[in-house]
Amino acid sequence: MAWALKLPLTDEVIESGLVQDFDASLSGIGQELGAGAYSMSDVLALPIFKQEESNLPPDSENKILPFQYVLCAATSPAIKLHDETLTYLNQGQSYEIRMLDNRKMGELPEITGKMVKSIIRVVFHDRRLQYTEHQQLEGWRWNRPGDRILDLDIPMSVGMVDPRANPTQLNTVEFLWDPSKRTSVFIQVHCISTEFTMRKHGGEKGVPFRIQIDTFKENDGEEYTEHQHSASCQVKVFKPKGADRKQKTDREKMEKRAPQEKEKYQPSYETTILTECSPWPEVTYVNNSPSPGFNSTHNSFPVAEGVVRPRLTVYVCQESQQAREQQQKHENGDTASSTFFVYHAIYLEDLTAVELTEKIAQLFNISPRQISQIFKQGPTGIHVLVSDEMIQNFQDEVCFVLDTMKAETNDGYHIILK
Repeated sequence: MAWALKLPLTDEVIESGLVQDFDASLSGIGQELGAGAYSMSDVLALPIFKQEESNLPPDSENKILPFQYVLCAATSPAIKLHDETLTYLNQGQSYEIRMLDNRKMGELPEITGKMVKSIIRVVFHDRRLQYTEHQQLEGWRWNRPGDRILDLDIPMSVGMVDPRANPTQLNTVEFLWDPSKRTSVFIQVHCISTEFTMRKHGGEKGVPFRIQIDTFKENDGEEYTEHQHSASCQVKVFKPKGADRKQKTDREKMEKRAPQEKEKYQPSYETTILTECSPWPEVTYVNNSPSPGFNSTHNSFPVAEGVVRPRLTVYVCQESQQAREQQQKHENGDTASSTFFVYHAIYLEDLTAVELTEKIAQLFNISPRQISQIFKQGPTGIHVLVSDEMIQNFQDEVCFVLDTMKAETNDGYHIILK
């Protein structure tokens, strides 16, 4: 019985000891960080909270954020507190981005009275798609020949100087602007989020994109390479008027929620403020001399420093009359017929039409002079002349069936890539 009466005392002692240990732990944190220095940012800096990769640049005290970018489109009301905002856009519609000078008096005097360069990109938000971005964009380019993912609406823009759009970078535009003057840039996004969704049953949700802006100032060599600020926001792009319908649907859903549930969601804001992020992977910019209007020359745009494009592998096989007949039977529903195609690998290093002509001639033991032109069969069977730029945008390990057509002007032949 005496042993039983001592149990409560033992529990109290244990509980008291735990409290003292916990207080000591908190006291230890305070001693390590110094009086008044304890903050959530210090806790998040501990190794257990660090991620392998972060969207935010390394934090530093008294960091100056010289610019702010505001997308004039409302945020969704169906986003929970502490989550990143999501903004719905209509495909092809012009949206204003206000480029604001956020400096205080006397800050960053080296850019006062000078131009800065901003680069706007539309990129994937999902990590899975980021890994296959090149293939995704090449597939979009193939399905939408001649179209761009991102465009500038120049007539509506204000304060924008020397706008440029590289024809090989469909998701990027760039321009110069003076922070001391009013600058508003209008952009148009032409791809929709569902174009990059794996279609299986229909009705799948579209993938989110990011609109990112990186701003640079001139270095001593008058090249815009010194990074100043980067910010981005999350968006989804719908077919025309689809963003308005989605915004209305989200608003109606929120109105039906109980007051306690509504408190878990952030309100819809009339504009979207781009939040600070890490800059796009470092690139070297060359030949930034001003030129009127758009500039389509390759050397006016970023080229990855130290990056050598790997040689391109193309698989080809020669189409025969038997193969045509077998293919026709297959198209007519004769599943019993089958054709065995033997492909040959062609390795391109210069990525030019001349090199492709020489490699095809070498493969079939003919003179390159016997090949007049090389065409690629495009939509509705049209023949598109193969150029250096087209070859540079071929996907690696692309497969073609080669057909021939007698040239009209000489004894040579045209090669058709199917």
